[in-house]
Amino acid sequence: MPRVRIQIRDLSKTFREGGREVPAVSRVSLDILDKEFVALVGPSGCGKSTILNMIGRLIAPSAGQVLIDGVPVSDVPRQVGYVFQKDTVFPWRTVARNIALGLEYRGIAGPEQERRVAEAIRLAGLAGFEDAFPATLSGGMRQRVALMRTLIVEPEILLMDEPFGALDTHTKLGLHAELLALWEAKHQTVVFVTHDLSEAITLADRIVVLTRRPGRIKLIHEVKLPRPRDVIKLRESDEYAREYSQIWHVLGEEFAEHVR
Repeated sequence: MPRVRIQIRDLSKTFREGGREVPAVSRVSLDILDKEFVALVGPSGCGKSTILNMIGRLIAPSAGQVLIDGVPVSDVPRQVGYVFQKDTVFPWRTVARNIALGLEYRGIAGPEQERRVAEAIRLAGLAGFEDAFPATLSGGMRQRVALMRTLIVEPEILLMDEPFGALDTHTKLGLHAELLALWEAKHQTVVFVTHDLSEAITLADRIVVLTRRPGRIKLIHEVKLPRPRDVIKLRESDEYAREYSQIWHVLGEEFAEHVR
């Protein structure tokens, strides 16, 4: 059995706003295995991103703890990379210089930096755009730059907060294919937040369905679709339809409560 990489134990978070308490997450416990791709889904405001931010220690939990490799997380873990919903590229840096940023922070320069940046550009399908500035790129291309800027430092754990949420369906499917290809090559441990059930089924090994706020785990579903996955043909299959139906039966209950 693969080792447990991330342990989440009775994790809760309550925010304090204007003198009142707003519970966001309540007593979430989950083990995430090494090299596993886990997606978190649930209604808007159910605490998906809050859980991700507590794993990455961007915010501290109100109760409970997160352990990585058996060690309690008390600061931003060095082995963790983060991809945000907004592409977060710097407009004054070219594609190559944006991607190189993490290497610069780690003191990697010269031929090694050039080699790794060139490989990242090739993998992301950005050849020919090395010297382009973000303002001249499409939204999908900017998100690829942001993704490669994170992957180039070779994080062992990748936290992704709705990175493709603002993109159109065609662009999103292309990025799904690229992300799966990169993951198949490197097999990072991935925790992926999304509001899109189709996206979760396409990408993940397991899907964690959260209740409406305060978020609790309602269902942990193992996706039985074989890998590697063709992101187009997959959605035409009976197996995909069965997966969707099984999860939607549970997730739809939370959406129904959310809109009442």
